[in-house]
Amino acid sequence: MFMAASLVGTDVSHAQGLFDFFGQSPRLGRDMVRFQSKHRPGTIIVSFGDRRLYKILRKGRAISYPIAVPRNISRWEGVLPVSMKRVNPSWTPTASMRRENPRLPRFVPGGHPRNPLGVRALYLGNTLYRIHGTDAPWTIGKAVSKGCIRMYNEDVIDLFKRTRVGTKVVVTWKRYRRA
Repeated sequence: MFMAASLVGTDVSHAQGLFDFFGQSPRLGRDMVRFQSKHRPGTIIVSFGDRRLYKILRKGRAISYPIAVPRNISRWEGVLPVSMKRVNPSWTPTASMRRENPRLPRFVPGGHPRNPLGVRALYLGNTLYRIHGTDAPWTIGKAVSKGCIRMYNEDVIDLFKRTRVGTKVVVTWKRYRRA
């Protein structure tokens, strides 16, 4: 069950600058919502089915953020802790990524405007999966990743501030929103 109310007055910072691909502010996607869940406040629920990430604030309330989700071939689900947080993370594509796209650079330093991890990253368990920003905001809402959860840079900054190492992250294909 959802009831939306926009969040205002949030910090804005982008690796790619304020990029407004479709003439809308990315801020339009982040909402305070009613959210019924058995999980504790602080828990992050990633719903690939909704293409939303929910940060539970208190019983019955959450912040809902739009996300890009994995391609069908990269689908996964599970429960992992936030194991590490990084500001301006560097990016090294995996060998399989480079085989798929040989033009990828071997390394992109943190803070670079073309860094696909954007301005913040929350690492999940001992995996290569992360919740992170993006240098391609037009991909939010689409199934495009290799398993990571992409967010608008301004949204991942907000989530980063609200999240501690050790936070429980539930990744599921379950839908919470009514279509």
